[in-house]
Order: sequence, then structure tokens, then C-alpha cells
Amino acid sequence: MTYKFIELEIKDYIATVTMAREKTLNALSLEFAAEIASVFKSLGSMDEVRVIILRSKARIFCAGLDLKDAAGGFTGTAKGPLNMVKKSQPLFDCCNAIEECPKPVIAAVHGQCIGGGLHIISACDIRLCTEDATFCLKEPKIGLCADMGALQRLPLIVGQGYAREIAFTVGFYSSGQAEKMGLVNHVYADQNALYEAARQMAVQITENAPLAIECTKEVLNFSRYTSVDEGMALAIQKNMFLLTTDDLKEAFIAFIEKRKPNFKGE
Repeated sequence: MTYKFIELEIKDYIATVTMAREKTLNALSLEFAAEIASVFKSLGSMDEVRVIILRSKARIFCAGLDLKDAAGGFTGTAKGPLNMVKKSQPLFDCCNAIEECPKPVIAAVHGQCIGGGLHIISACDIRLCTEDATFCLKEPKIGLCADMGALQRLPLIVGQGYAREIAFTVGFYSSGQAEKMGLVNHVYADQNALYEAARQMAVQITENAPLAIECTKEVLNFSRYTSVDEGMALAIQKNMFLLTTDDLKEAFIAFIEKRKPNFKGE
């Protein structure tokens, strides 16, 4: 897999996706968003990947939407808005692809995370950041309503009160505020400490049965929008499948033999 704006490394079951549209500070163009969607869809189907770290090579994490790119081709005719929505589909797809990816995704954020960047990390499973990280949902400042999923996902992460504060004030929120809200799990002094922590967390995830992790993510995602009973029913259904796997047998054998299990995702 080769990409124009993404650097990809896969090692020891950990995929590191590095956003590398550096000159624009990772501003989301349609082409860049399409690449993000593509890489996560591809990684989701790869057995050699069990967890994904999403990071930035630019000076900041993400500058938001590339307005020049997004506005290109807008005619101002009656069909203009409809055509714009159709044209913008890659922007919606990139966040959905992250959320729907069966592998856990850890966002490692440094510097500013603006607009589209906040949409992207709200679709990730776990968010970590540096002390200098700041977060802002920018759309109302330019006369738009956020439409890439953050208004739907943020309330499930930080609650309605904080989500509405972020959306209405269009303010920049510090790493400390983000941690207090629950937007990020942990804050680290610098990028080196951030990436090492993300890697260590990823290693912990890879040590678990991969099929069980994938089922767990699916149940967690499903359960956000359903009742407890419906969520439990899906978990039971997934366990009926997991009971037949070689990894479950390996877990029991490893326990009896007092050793670390060697899970193969089978």
C-alpha cells in the first residue's frame, strides 16, 4: 500500500498510521480524507494488524478542513449544495472508516487538533495527547455546522454538557481541560513520551486474543446506541463464536501450564 499523504509502518502486530500532509499541517483535503478511509479499511482486514496508532508528522496534529480544496467547484447554482455534499463524501468516510475498523485505534495527538482533526479523533477508540495539545471544533466560526460525526460522537465521550460547550463556544481547550472532560485518557510531557506510551498501550492490546478484541470493539460500538439487553445479546452471540476458537483453547492450556498464551487469531 502506497499513499501520497500517509506513512504506514506495520511491526509486531502494531500499525502506525502517520498523517504526513506537512505543508498544510494535515488540513483535510478530499484526496487526503480518501487516503485515510482507504488505509483504515485495508488495515481492518489484515491479520498481521491487531491495533493501530494514528499520529501526525506535521508541526501540529491537524489544522482542520482544507477550505480551498473543499470550496473548489462550487457553482452557486440550485444544485450547488447537493453537489457539494456528494463531493464531500470522503470527509465523512474517513471518520466512519476509523470507527468501523475492527482493530482498536489509538490517537496520539500533539499540538493543535482543529475541526476535522477533532472529528477524526472522536472516531478513535482511545485518545492520548501531549501537554501542548489543544482542541477546537471550528465549524461555527466559519458559518457551518459540524457534519463529520463529532456532534454525534463527542456526547458519548464527554457527555452532553461538555460536548455542547465545545461546539457552541468554538474555543480552544487545553490538554488539561480535555483530560478533565474525558476527551483524552492521558497527557504526556512531549511527543517522545506520547509515542512511547501509545506503543506500550498498543503492545498490551496485542497480547490479548485478537478475535476477542475485535468482538469487544464491535459490542462496544453497537451498545452505544442500543439498550443494555440488546448489547448483552450481541456479546453472548459473539461468545458463542469465540467458544469455538483455537485461541480460547490456547488460553486455557497456557493457564494450566503457567505460561503466556500465544494467540494466533484463529
